[in-house]
Amino acid sequence: MDIDLGNGILGAVLGVVFATLFQQSAQDLWFKARRRAAGKVRSLTYRPEQGGAWSTFSIGPLHTSALIVEGDGERPIAPEAVHVQVLDGAVELPPELAPWRAEIEAEEARVAAAGERQPVWNGERYAVESVEVTRTPLDEDPEVHLRLRPTDYYTFLAAQQLDRRLPDGSTPRGRWLEPDAPLTAPAFLQCSFGVNIAVVTADDLLVISRRGDRVRTAPGLWNSSVNEGLARNIDSSGRHAPELHAVARRGMREELALEPGEYTLTLLAFVLDVESRMWSAHFTARLTGLTGEELRARTSRGIPDRWEHTAMEYVPFRTTDVVRHLLAPERRHRWAPLAPALFHLALVHAHGRASVERAEAAVVRRL
Repeated sequence: MDIDLGNGILGAVLGVVFATLFQQSAQDLWFKARRRAAGKVRSLTYRPEQGGAWSTFSIGPLHTSALIVEGDGERPIAPEAVHVQVLDGAVELPPELAPWRAEIEAEEARVAAAGERQPVWNGERYAVESVEVTRTPLDEDPEVHLRLRPTDYYTFLAAQQLDRRLPDGSTPRGRWLEPDAPLTAPAFLQCSFGVNIAVVTADDLLVISRRGDRVRTAPGLWNSSVNEGLARNIDSSGRHAPELHAVARRGMREELALEPGEYTLTLLAFVLDVESRMWSAHFTARLTGLTGEELRARTSRGIPDRWEHTAMEYVPFRTTDVVRHLLAPERRHRWAPLAPALFHLALVHAHGRASVERAEAAVVRRL
């Protein structure tokens, strides 16, 4: 009887021990499998980690990788409050990534020689060394200090392969980026800074564009009215630092055939796509005379960068209408990451935060 009892107790203890060990082993295997899969499978709907000090933009079921670093829509950022500095010395890729750029350069040379397609132009770009925000002593208005370095498009394409495996099995995302410090990243992984503009016509219609299928970044996705990247050869010509409002005006002219006297331009925010490490200055532009129908007629007569867009939509610039458009099931997962935050900020600038948030919440409740 005592032996049976002892064997029973011993068996129970050993069972618990083996079960615990097996469970821990299974958990370890599961976590390793998850880590391996994380870089291979990424949903179009970005799901940020919970509990961090920084949260990416979302409305109801729509989650994006856009992190609003400065700006709330209600308080515009003055042009004189933005200080842009171009540092000496171009961005250099680390030895592990340099072969990736060489691959791109060799492939573009090959297709050009073979005549298979139009080769990708290696345009002169800027990389973001840092974005720092301070406040003025008396009014606590924002002061934004943007530090850039020269780079080119092939370097950008190489560095965009954030989840490609390096020889040691790691990825650029895992090696050089810290999830808990989204604003800290080496310049070679941030070879893109652009402007995104929410354009509102004189009769209160928001212009929404669909990116062309030929563009390299976010092809086929719905996006801001105007999207334009900084180009060294155009925006500074090597003689001065680029001016963001001037870049926005260039985008308005090239993508919508609009001249500066036809709209007012307001800088709302600085936003980072934490998934792709692309920076943006978010603007809104209000047309002073052209209605939606007149803008349609204008663009039908030809615009310089028509190939960048495959469609334009005009949505009433009311919070309920815009949010319903954002959350429509057929397009909820088809937005470029920075666009929903832009439209929200433009609505806040026009209608006020409290009104916009109430209307957004009402739309989400009715889903």
